[in-house]
Amino acid sequence: MPGTMQNRRNASRVPLILVAEVTEVDSGARLSARTSDVSRTGCYIDTLNPTPSGTVVRIKLTHEGEELELARIVYVSPRLGMGVRFDESITPAQLATLDRWIAS
Repeated sequence: MPGTMQNRRNASRVPLILVAEVTEVDSGARLSARTSDVSRTGCYIDTLNPTPSGTVVRIKLTHEGEELELARIVYVSPRLGMGVRFDESITPAQLATLDRWIAS
């Protein structure tokens, strides 16, 4: 459909609020935010000041005392947030944690 953004996700996202700490790898700049939805391959982070598209970041997600560090920015919605795709180096243990969070 012309004028609409194509959905290229290969995993369904579910509504899940997690604490997110985003750190730009190059500059060390940090921001605190939260997710609005999460999948095995990425998440959406709500923030008024998203990191520019394509920026390499580390994202620490926290849920019920557990933490995961992953990611990079995929797209930005100015003044709304940013979509994140988890990088290919995600470990089986990290996937198991994500699966448990998503199932809860």
